Amino acid sequence: MSKQLLFLLLTLGLWSGLTEIRTTYAQFGPPGGGPGGPPGMGQDDRRKKTEFTGTTEDAPKGNGKITGLLVDSTSGKPVEFATIALINTKTNKPIDGTTSDAKGNFSMTKLAPGNYRLQYSFIGYKNKDSQAFTIDKGTVLNMGSVKLPADIRTLNEVVVTGQAALIEEKVDRLVFNADKDMTSKGGDASDVLKRVPMLSVDLDGNVSLRGSQNIRVLINNKPSTIVASSVADALKQIPADMIKTVEVITSPSAKYDAEGAAGIINIVTKKITLHGLTLNVDAGAGLRASNLGLNGSYRQGKLGISLGGFGRAMYNRASSTLDQTTLVGTQQQRTSQQTTAFDKPVFGQYTLGFDYDLAKNQSLSANVRYGTRNFVQQQQQFTNTYSGNASSLDSLLSMTNRDVDRKDLSNSVDMNLDYVRTFKPQQEWSISTQYSRTGLTNNFYADLLGQTGELLGRQQNLNNNTNKELTFQTDYQTPIKKNQLLEFGGKAIMRQVDSRYQYLIGSSTGSLLNDPNNLPGSLAYSQNIGAGYISYTYVTPSKFTFKVGTRYEHTGITANQVTEQSTSKPLNIPSYSNLVPSVNVSKSLKGGTTLKAGYNRRIQRPGLQQLNPNVNAANPQMIMVGNPNLSPELTDNVELSMSSTIKKTYINAALFGRLTNNAITQIRIPSDSIAGAIITTYQNIGVQRTVGANIFFNTSITSKWSVNGGLDSYYVYMQGLTQGADGKSITISNTGVSLGGRLMSQLQMNKGWSAQLFSFFRGPSPQLQGTMGSFYMYSLGVRKDLASKRGSIGLAAENFVGNGVIMRTTLNTPVLSQVNVNHLYNSNLKLTFTYRIGKMTFEDKPRKSRSVSNDDVKGEGDGGGQQQQAAPAGGRPK
Repeated sequence: MSKQLLFLLLTLGLWSGLTEIRTTYAQFGPPGGGPGGPPGMGQDDRRKKTEFTGTTEDAPKGNGKITGLLVDSTSGKPVEFATIALINTKTNKPIDGTTSDAKGNFSMTKLAPGNYRLQYSFIGYKNKDSQAFTIDKGTVLNMGSVKLPADIRTLNEVVVTGQAALIEEKVDRLVFNADKDMTSKGGDASDVLKRVPMLSVDLDGNVSLRGSQNIRVLINNKPSTIVASSVADALKQIPADMIKTVEVITSPSAKYDAEGAAGIINIVTKKITLHGLTLNVDAGAGLRASNLGLNGSYRQGKLGISLGGFGRAMYNRASSTLDQTTLVGTQQQRTSQQTTAFDKPVFGQYTLGFDYDLAKNQSLSANVRYGTRNFVQQQQQFTNTYSGNASSLDSLLSMTNRDVDRKDLSNSVDMNLDYVRTFKPQQEWSISTQYSRTGLTNNFYADLLGQTGELLGRQQNLNNNTNKELTFQTDYQTPIKKNQLLEFGGKAIMRQVDSRYQYLIGSSTGSLLNDPNNLPGSLAYSQNIGAGYISYTYVTPSKFTFKVGTRYEHTGITANQVTEQSTSKPLNIPSYSNLVPSVNVSKSLKGGTTLKAGYNRRIQRPGLQQLNPNVNAANPQMIMVGNPNLSPELTDNVELSMSSTIKKTYINAALFGRLTNNAITQIRIPSDSIAGAIITTYQNIGVQRTVGANIFFNTSITSKWSVNGGLDSYYVYMQGLTQGADGKSITISNTGVSLGGRLMSQLQMNKGWSAQLFSFFRGPSPQLQGTMGSFYMYSLGVRKDLASKRGSIGLAAENFVGNGVIMRTTLNTPVLSQVNVNHLYNSNLKLTFTYRIGKMTFEDKPRKSRSVSNDDVKGEGDGGGQQQQAAPAGGRPK
């Protein structure tokens, strides 16, 4: 069968019902946690699970046994961790008890003969009593499936207080509960991700997972074209106050798109799951940023509507110095540059969504999200260039003075429509569609000044880009017996990237004209992907969980570049097909210890910034240009991890390895036309091998004081091609070790007061041609809850000692060396305020949701893309 025919069949399979499954490990027994408890459960939680806390009589011992299953009377789903009390019918007092496990199952053993009844209770459900029964010697009684009805009441106010762990581990992911983090309030998603184990965020907002930026970032399981354009830009549009959890998936199964070499990051925002009309206000004011957010929702009967808006304005100073030496033939050129900058970015995000229950087992949902980013920066660049030999660089070639106005503007729209039908518990079919479009403008205007400040000339670069995606996806899952799950599905993605660029120059007066050395051009890049997968999960009686699967993807590419003199140049980029297997195994041991192992193969396709052929010379000494001829990279991942709870301390440790072929990375080469300038572009360098380890802990020193933290480290070997002294390509390599870590402490005090301390650092990171510098941050915050916990007011300080953060980056090749020092004056003091208005009642059943998720595009820096979130234990993606 030809590749083209196979691609067509995969695409047509979407319309005929080919489907994907959302895995629910919780149905198959304790996945990754110890016996009788979900993974990541603390010691106090385990005690609640295994001990009945009511007042009991001394229970006589025998050999009777009772078993059963608790399910929701409406949805049929298991009710986890409900209380089951054994009542003596004569005294009407409880003499024994237990709780249901993650599958809703319960059992009581060693029961003495007697007359009893069972009482079932759980928050949000009505208490239910069984009929009286008799236990004789050796009786084994199965109560069958017990349906608990929802407790629907109208309340003037609902106050729910919980102390969920800040960090939880599930069978397929690590979960960071961001809503427990107070120092990031008033910030954006990048501020939250700095606190998540295994993640690192640099000063520009680029995210790395275990040392790799080849990741996929999702928002509520959904991709966005603005993430494909720039992960850093997308994170700045998401307010920290609206983030509920951050999920890190390091070993995705076959149901996920094959994109994203290192893993998936899914950002789950807060959703209101109650009836009624509500309005939430989030506001903050600080030395570096101010924000205002309004979010409202309405739900009644079968219909739910939500509407929200958020805006953030920032202001910050920065400076940098650049000292580089370039070999030109037998002569050397030295460039010294000093830059000062003032940033004035403004971000906004607006959402509208609705969901509607078509029938008891069918639901329809739709969402529209609009995001905007206006990043305006004013720069002053003073540059001196010298020439000479290796012993003397004292001949001044040039002095330049530039005032530069940079504008990085973007707007994005994501629209999705999703349908879910449930046939029976864990058997469902879904159809998901999504259209996503991002417009990106990356312009600069420069005044070229003389030594005394007089205007000598002007320069302007116009670069407009669009990125469009249309996705169709269908998924199906069905249980096989009680301990197996089969999933399969299909997807088609149609993607279009367009870039148009133009350089204009002029004297101190008159109109700007096309630059004859940089003629206008454009790039049209189309990518069509057809995919299908199958996945199988099996849980053994000995608590082994096996999840195996494979995914096939075919990618077709057509690209056309218009260059000088309006000449159209087709780019010969061949289509390619990939078979990507995945294997995940977990084992629950006694004492709450869990072992996990995983293997998967991933693809990383180039993103918009890597493909964009526009020559960005806002700083002519550090020119950026993309490479439309990039091909995807392939990565094989292995991982072994162990987690355990020792008294009040939860510990997780992992070893991992990655082997990447055809790796996409940044390459620096000297400019042929500008003295001392360096051009940064992207190439498929060859090979990259990474091995590393990470460990983190979460402990409760007291019931109100907790501490958590961790260390991440990795060793990397990179090999690729660069330019030698004779202008020919040569093979170079580099190795290095990187170390990072974080520490957080939280304290709950009396009268609604709480405090939090956070610190983070990342050591030097090796690159193919040098080393990226280290940096750190720290923050301290206090918060006071208002009356009835309807709101809060807080004060937080960040990097408040010293004069900001300094990051030093070095670059060394056979023909150039560079030292770049960035100084960010990011000390900050901020005041935050939140308040909730409205009346809510409990919803009678959980909402159903499905969504498209594309995870295949690489972002800025050395990495970028990956996709869809795994289903949370116990249910669908939320």
